[in-house]
Amino acid sequence: MASTPTTALPADDPRSILASQPMRLPQCVAIAICFLLNALDGFDILAVTFAAPGIAKQWSIGPGAIGLVVSSGLAGMVVGSLTLGQLADRIGRRPQVLLCLAIMVSGMAASAFASNVLLLCLLRAYTGLGLGAVLAAVNALSAEFANRKRRDLSVSIMAAGYPAGGIVGGWAAAQLLKHHGWESIFLFGAGATAVMVPLVLLFLPESIGWLATRGGPDALARINTILKRLGQPLAGRVVALHEPKASMRSLFTDRYRATTLALIFMYGLHMMTFYYALGWTPALVVSLGFDPSQATIVSVFMNMGGATGGVMLGFLSPRLGLRPLVLFGLAGAAAAVAAFGAVPADIVMLQGAAFLLGFLANGSVVGLYALIANIYPTTLRATGTGTVIGFGRCGAALGPFIAGQLLAVGAGRGITSLALALGSAIAALVLLATHLRVADEDAV
Repeated sequence: MASTPTTALPADDPRSILASQPMRLPQCVAIAICFLLNALDGFDILAVTFAAPGIAKQWSIGPGAIGLVVSSGLAGMVVGSLTLGQLADRIGRRPQVLLCLAIMVSGMAASAFASNVLLLCLLRAYTGLGLGAVLAAVNALSAEFANRKRRDLSVSIMAAGYPAGGIVGGWAAAQLLKHHGWESIFLFGAGATAVMVPLVLLFLPESIGWLATRGGPDALARINTILKRLGQPLAGRVVALHEPKASMRSLFTDRYRATTLALIFMYGLHMMTFYYALGWTPALVVSLGFDPSQATIVSVFMNMGGATGGVMLGFLSPRLGLRPLVLFGLAGAAAAVAAFGAVPADIVMLQGAAFLLGFLANGSVVGLYALIANIYPTTLRATGTGTVIGFGRCGAALGPFIAGQLLAVGAGRGITSLALALGSAIAALVLLATHLRVADEDAV
C-alpha cells in the first residue's frame, strides 16, 4: 500500500511523539477500554438471541415477530454508524463515546420493561444507534493511542472485543435464564454498559491526534496535559495539516472515492458470509441431530477462534504486511465456510471447523478495521469507519436472509454454505484488484 504524500511532521509534534515513542501503561489501559466498549456490541448481538425464546413464549408471538426484534437492533446499528458515527470527527472521540453509552444504557434498561413487540422494536433500534456509532470512535481511538509499531495490533485487540463479548454474553445470558426471565438479560446489559461510563471518564482521554487537527489557542496545553498523563514527552508545537474536513462527502471525493467504495464492498460482502456463519451455525448443528446446548458450544468455539484470529493478525501484520494477511484471511474464510458445510455430523469436527472459520473470518474483519484506520487521516477516521461499517452491515443482514431462502427451498447445508462463501471470495478479489493508499503514519 502506497503512502499518501503529506507534510512531514517535526519530532516535537505530539503525533510524531506518539508514533515513535514506546507505549506506556496508560495507553495500554486506553486500548483495553476500547476492547471493552467493542465487547458490548458482541454481548448485545448474542444476548438478544438468548432472550428471544422467552419473549416469544411470554407474548405468544412467532418467529416472524422475533425476526423483527432482532432486525430492529441491526437496523439501528446501520443508522447509528452512518449518522452518529461522524460525530467523533466533529465533537471529539470521548464525548461521542459518552453519548453512545448514554443511549445504550437507557435503551437496554427500557427494553426490559417493554410490553409489546412494537415498543421493543423501537427500543432495540434506539439502542442500536449507540452500538453502531461507538465502534467508529473506538476504532479511531485504538489507532490514535498506539505508536506506529503497535497500531495494527492495538486495532486488532480492540476488534477482538466483539467475539469476546459474544462469549461472555452467551454465558451470562444462559446463567441468568436459569433463575430469571428474559428481562434480566437486558438489565444485565444496561448495568455492564453503565459501568463503562466511569471507566471512560477516568481512563480514556481525548485523542491527541484529534485535538491536534482541531487546533486552537489552548490545543498545545490540552495535548501536553494528556501527554504527561500518558507518561510521554511533552510536545513543543502543533503543526497544522491541510486535511479534509469531517463529512461523508469527503469520503467520495477523487482522493478517496475508489478506496471508500472498495472498502464498503469488501466489508459488506465479507459480512454477508460471516453473519451467515454466526447466525445459522446453531440451527445447522441442531439439524444434524445435536441438542441446542451442543450447538451453543460450537458457536462458542467460533467466537474463540474469532478472538484468536483477530489478535494473531495484529501480531503478524508488522512482519508480513496487513494487506497480504487480509487477502489470505478473506480467501481462507471463503474456503472455511464452504468446508463447514461439508463437515460430517461429528461434534468434535464441527467444533474444530467452527474455530478455524471464526479464526479466518473474524481475523479478516479485524484486518479491514485496521485498513480503515490506516487509510483515512485523523479528521476522517471515525467518519470513514462509520460509513464503511454502516453500508457494509447491509451485507450482514442480507447473508442470513439469503441462507434462509436457500434452506427453505431444500438447498441443504453444503450448497448453502458454498453459495454464501462467495461473499468472502469476491471480497478477496476486490482487495486484490484495488490499489490502497494509506495516510502518512506520522500524520495520523
